[in-house]
Amino acid sequence: MANSYSRETAASLGAAAYAKSDGRVLQAKLKRLRATIDYDGQANGDTITLGKLPPGASFAFGVITAKATFGAAATLAIGVVGDATAFRAAAIFTAVDTPTLFGIAEDIAAAPFTEEKTVIATVGAAAAPNSADYLVVDIFYSDAV
Repeated sequence: MANSYSRETAASLGAAAYAKSDGRVLQAKLKRLRATIDYDGQANGDTITLGKLPPGASFAFGVITAKATFGAAATLAIGVVGDATAFRAAAIFTAVDTPTLFGIAEDIAAAPFTEEKTVIATVGAAAAPNSADYLVVDIFYSDAV
């Protein structure tokens, strides 16, 4: 049977000569960026800064957990400045107290960032609720440090 190697292991395990694997993605430790978003009636098109990812960071996945629904019409996209839907396309989020994974394969498989990235959430289609409720976005990533 044929054997092939993943992109991450091809250089270190598949080559005749040993090459060091990229420690930012292979056997890397995950770090978390946590952002709690209060429901303040953010308008359609508003952005919420969630944090920053350092140069060399690789996005792994994200998790959204909400205390209450984000609304029946409002959408939430998660990405970076310049690509607002890099990690999660705009979609309605109505799951309550149910951690929900997100991530786009192309961005998970992408090369590590060459520069610092500001992570944002963008409200779309309608305003967010205005209540005492909130949602939590966790961004998991690895980097060289």
